[in-house]
Amino acid sequence: MAIEIYLQRNNFRVTIAEGGEAGLRALAYEQFDLMIIDIFMPHMRGFESIRTFHERAPAIPLIAMSGYAFANLNSLAPYFLRMVLELGAERCLRKPFTPHALLAAINDCLAEHRPDAEIASVTRLG
Repeated sequence: MAIEIYLQRNNFRVTIAEGGEAGLRALAYEQFDLMIIDIFMPHMRGFESIRTFHERAPAIPLIAMSGYAFANLNSLAPYFLRMVLELGAERCLRKPFTPHALLAAINDCLAEHRPDAEIASVTRLG
C-alpha cells in the first residue's frame, strides 16, 4: 500500500493485482507501461509470473522486488538476481528499498522502453 500511495503522489496511475493470475487478467483488459512484481507472492510465484508476463507482453518492462530472496546476502542473492533478469525483469529491487530507489528504477525502465512517451501507468503485483 505504501508503494501505491507513493506512486500516486508522484502522478502515476497504479493498478494493484493480487497475485500472478489477477495480473494476467488485468493485462488482458488494460494497457500498462510498467509492471512491478514481488518475487514471492501467493498462487503464482514471481519467477513464473515474470517469465509469463515477459512472454505475453515483452515490450512492458518489469521490475522484480523481494526481501526474502535477499535475506542472506552471502548466499542466494546472485542466483536470484541472475534468475529474475534472465526471465525478463529489467531491474531487481531488494526490500527494504528507498522511495528514491524505486522511482529511479521506474524512470530508468520507462526511459529505456519509451523515451519519447509520457508516463501513463504502473502496475504492481504481489
